[in-house]
Amino acid sequence: MVDDNPTTHIWPRAVNLIAGVWLFISAFVWPHTMGELTDTWIVGVLIAIASIWALYTPAMRFANTVLSIWLFFSTLVIAHTVVATTWNNLIAAIVVFVMSLTPSGDAALMEH
Repeated sequence: MVDDNPTTHIWPRAVNLIAGVWLFISAFVWPHTMGELTDTWIVGVLIAIASIWALYTPAMRFANTVLSIWLFFSTLVIAHTVVATTWNNLIAAIVVFVMSLTPSGDAALMEH
């Protein structure tokens, strides 16, 4: 039985939206270097925006693929003051990457 209700297929975008909001908040919760702070909050906002946009334009989810790759490698390159920031950003990048490759909306319906 195919579930053709598109609202049941938004969970990957919702997970990325939550990850983006969390990245924004986490940038201000504990100490960061200026580079980490700037990178974390800006990428968090962009991930949240792309997640919302992907609800209406499913191909926009690939913007989060690019942003997650950026976050992953920038986290490894930018100096850090707290190891928790490194782990937080790496885990968020992996979650966003995986969710960005999970189809939703019309794309998910076509796979059934």
